[in-house]
Amino acid sequence: MNEELNFIIDSAKESMSQAIQHLEKELLNIRAGKANPVMLSSVMVEYYGAPTPLSQVANINTPDARTLSVQPWEKSLLADIEKGIMVANLGFNPMNNGESIIINVPPLTEERRKELAKMAKSEVENAKISIRNARKEANQDIKKAEASEDEQKNCEIDVQNITDDFIKKSDAIYQVKEKEILTV
Repeated sequence: MNEELNFIIDSAKESMSQAIQHLEKELLNIRAGKANPVMLSSVMVEYYGAPTPLSQVANINTPDARTLSVQPWEKSLLADIEKGIMVANLGFNPMNNGESIIINVPPLTEERRKELAKMAKSEVENAKISIRNARKEANQDIKKAEASEDEQKNCEIDVQNITDDFIKKSDAIYQVKEKEILTV
């Protein structure tokens, strides 16, 4: 197979791999009942006049499966952190004890679990769309490539096989996340 076709296949594989990485990152933001510092990744705090990610102004720990503890590096930030958590609208009720902020992560209701599973499914569908778009672009590039018809056909088959693998991978990731969300 010529170098041009190899390059097309490699770049399609790279695009699909990025879609999977993005999917995994997005699924981390969908909570599954257990406390996880990633839950607060969207929280921004006003720090010297600039919105700053919470993780850059405080330590976030999970003392147990139902609690998040936010320890600011400067005590003066406690009120701003509390405000940032409320503004992020995550459904948490932060408690300021003067030293740190404690967040009790409420257990998920059955309805909320189903809602979160739907959100996860939607993220998986977005990843699949990205994967299929990468396949489409690769196939268009293959048709433009200077290669014999047989080489082009073989290359398209290779791209389809890679696509199928990445679609299976995204489904497997969803299965794991769905189980994690729906397990009480």
